[in-house]
Parts: sequence; structure tokens; C-alpha cells
Amino acid sequence: MKKLLMYTAVLALATALSIPATHVSARNDDSNVTHIDGNEQFAPTRRGLARHTFRVHIPKNSKGVSQLSIEVPTTVTLTNDIDDIDVVDENGQKINTNVSVNGKTILLSFTEPVAPNTDLEIDLNDVKRRHLGNSYVYRFRAKFAGSDAEIPIGVASFRMHH
Repeated sequence: MKKLLMYTAVLALATALSIPATHVSARNDDSNVTHIDGNEQFAPTRRGLARHTFRVHIPKNSKGVSQLSIEVPTTVTLTNDIDDIDVVDENGQKINTNVSVNGKTILLSFTEPVAPNTDLEIDLNDVKRRHLGNSYVYRFRAKFAGSDAEIPIGVASFRMHH
């Protein structure tokens, strides 16, 4: 019995040490890959609407980003008001963005490419969440200065809390 408990403890410790601590961020900005750096969900209001916020990191060795597209999950309904979508930089300065919504895709076209070494915050205000499934997954793609290719840059998900 003691051996079984010892093996279980060693296995539990080895498992715990093998799990990466992804929430710890010691950012090394030597990358050239633009990526989703985080996301948050703010509690629903009395009207049942929430805000979904995403952070996109454009590293210093990347090309400038000319466009972002966000594929919205089917379990989420956005308002038709494009003013409910805000894009700011790490200093809270609004980024000049042409916003369009086509079905379940949000297109953010920047009037000038967003420079490398920039963190963007994208707020989707007044998001209505349907209670289907247990999570919401958004998919992001980017176009870079001088290219028409859309490159996947990551996903952001929110867990459904009942």
C-alpha cells in the first residue's frame, strides 16, 4: 500500500511538472509571428450582453498588419452597429480602422498598416451569447503589408459559465 501511494505521488508530481505554465508571460519579442496574446470576457449586463476583448501582438520583427479578420462563433450574435467594435493600441489610442461585418466574419481594415512592436486591443461590445455548447471559439487571420495572403494567427476561446 505504501508503494502504491509513493508511486501515485511521484506520478502526480511528474505530471504537474510537465504541464507548461502558459499563463506566465516572459515575452521574448524576437519573434516575427503576429499572434493572439490574450482574451477576456466581461460580465453580461442586465440586457444579457457581454464584451469580448482580444489582444493581438505584432512583434518587432514582423511586417505591419494591414487587415485582420475575425471568424465569430455561431453561438454568438453581434449587434449590427459597427460602432460597437473598438480597436486601440497599448496606450489606449484609437487605431483608424474600417470595420465591416459580413455574416459571421468581422473585417478590420487599417487605413495604414499597424506598425511592428504594437499591441492591439479589440473590443466587441454588446455580444449576445447563446447557451449552446460550453465554449466560444474565435478564429483570427491577418494580412500583412505588401501581401494579399490571409495568414491564420490564432484562436481565442471563452468557457461558458452556467
